[in-house]
Amino acid sequence: MNLRDKYNHAIQTAKGFRMEGSAEERDGKLYFKGVVKNQDEVNKIWDAIKTVPDWRNDIVAQVTIDPNAKAEATTYTVKPGDTLSKIAKEHLGDANAYMKIFDANKDQLSDPDKIKPGQVLKIPTAA
Repeated sequence: MNLRDKYNHAIQTAKGFRMEGSAEERDGKLYFKGVVKNQDEVNKIWDAIKTVPDWRNDIVAQVTIDPNAKAEATTYTVKPGDTLSKIAKEHLGDANAYMKIFDANKDQLSDPDKIKPGQVLKIPTAA
């Protein structure tokens, strides 16, 4: 099995995001290089690569974010047991950033302690 076949899932994931770049096999490695629109797409491509247990032996990858890409709004659907702090920790890396999420959703939230399962919240960028 060649490396392109072995990592077909990752290649198809990248194609699904319309990654500009390539996956080229040479010298016993798969060189995976490209540009996508946002960090979430980068992460999902890496997740697909890492489904192969020995990926570290096969892959040389550089997947970056297009600096000219327009930032897309990220959303999150509230699940039972969620809090804004928990969502902020997961998506922004800091539980104390929960007010950023609250501020971005003042059109539908009146209190940061009152969110309901099923609500779709806008998640601001971590920067």
